[in-house]
Amino acid sequence: MVEQRARAQSRGSATVLPQGRGLVFTTRDRPVRSSRGWSVGPMRHGVSTVRSGRRHTLGLVFHDAA
Repeated sequence: MVEQRARAQSRGSATVLPQGRGLVFTTRDRPVRSSRGWSVGPMRHGVSTVRSGRRHTLGLVFHDAA
C-alpha cells in the first residue's frame, strides 16, 4: 500500500500474511490527523503475483448512492 502525503514523499508499506489469513484495508481514503483536526489521506494499493497456489479475494464497495 502507498500512502500519498500532502507536500511530502509517498510512503509505501508491505504486509506479508501467513497462509489462511486475511487483511481488511481501505482502498481509497483514510482519516489522517492534521494540524487542523482530521483530513482525508489518499491511499493506493496493489497485490503481488501469486506464484503457486490460489488467492481468493472479496471486494466490498460502500458508498452513498444518493
